[in-house]
Amino acid sequence: MNDPVAPADTLRTALAGLLDGLPPRQAAAAVERLIASYRGATPTHAPILRDRADVVAYAAYRMPATFEAVHAALEAFADAAPAWAPDSHIDVGGGTGAATWAVTATWSGRRPVTVLDWAEPALALGREIAAAHPDLHDVRWQRSRIGAALSLESTDLITISYVLNELAENDRATLVDATASAAQAVVIVEPGTPDGYTRVIEARDRLITAGFHIAAPCPHSAACPITPGSDWCHFSTRVSRSSLHRQVKGGSLPYEDEKFAYVAATRFPTTPAPARIVRKPQIRKGQVILDLCETDPGLARTTVTKRHGDLYKAARDADWGDAWPPAEG
Repeated sequence: MNDPVAPADTLRTALAGLLDGLPPRQAAAAVERLIASYRGATPTHAPILRDRADVVAYAAYRMPATFEAVHAALEAFADAAPAWAPDSHIDVGGGTGAATWAVTATWSGRRPVTVLDWAEPALALGREIAAAHPDLHDVRWQRSRIGAALSLESTDLITISYVLNELAENDRATLVDATASAAQAVVIVEPGTPDGYTRVIEARDRLITAGFHIAAPCPHSAACPITPGSDWCHFSTRVSRSSLHRQVKGGSLPYEDEKFAYVAATRFPTTPAPARIVRKPQIRKGQVILDLCETDPGLARTTVTKRHGDLYKAARDADWGDAWPPAEG
């Protein structure tokens, strides 16, 4: 796997360069309008990203967070399948290509990649940004409506990130079924909200019905042990904030935490985590409290104390979303 720092830094530099010449107020106004559109409860029937100004502003604002969320999901997947790497990749609804950057940050080298999206300005900008990374020079950027009529070629990996919210329920189901027919591995990422989690679980269930095995985050391919409506499974990753982030959201912190829900599923055998930390660890004097989803399947809380020696040290260093216990070596 690659060091994720270099692609992330390259991406941030490329995005910062795009904002040159775009008035800050115009960029901020575009982001605020686009956020309102993306948060709407009604699926859209036209591209949300309408022109270059829209795309530049939203890419600068959202691509780093999407990159980090997808990369975190891919890393968990890669840990469950350490001997596997995709020889081909399709990014459905990929827009400016954040997930494509995340894939190349996880597995090195060039591979045939196709990014499908309805918004031509997003694809054009994605092609422009990808010129900054040598592994992304040969990506095919293809305009295609994402929905029931979408046709997918056979491929090793399909990513679908922050897309399902834009589709009607029937279109979501059809897309997941088409993805299951075309791919050896599927990674779906949605916002870390109750609704985002529900969409991920719906997709997870359809993939399992289609014969897939869950590689991450779940330690099993049985039903999710969370009682519907009582809670939701999601994770968090840290994102460096740009000046545009600070201008739109206010505040001075150099980072923010992106909450996301995801599922990674495969047609080939993997080794899922023995358990997954599903909440931020609670570090207290002499002990660490971990909330786990376990292979059994079920949810459990465990307390690791100083008496556990090296395991206690590992628990103090553990992050939300990590496998537990940590792999040796």
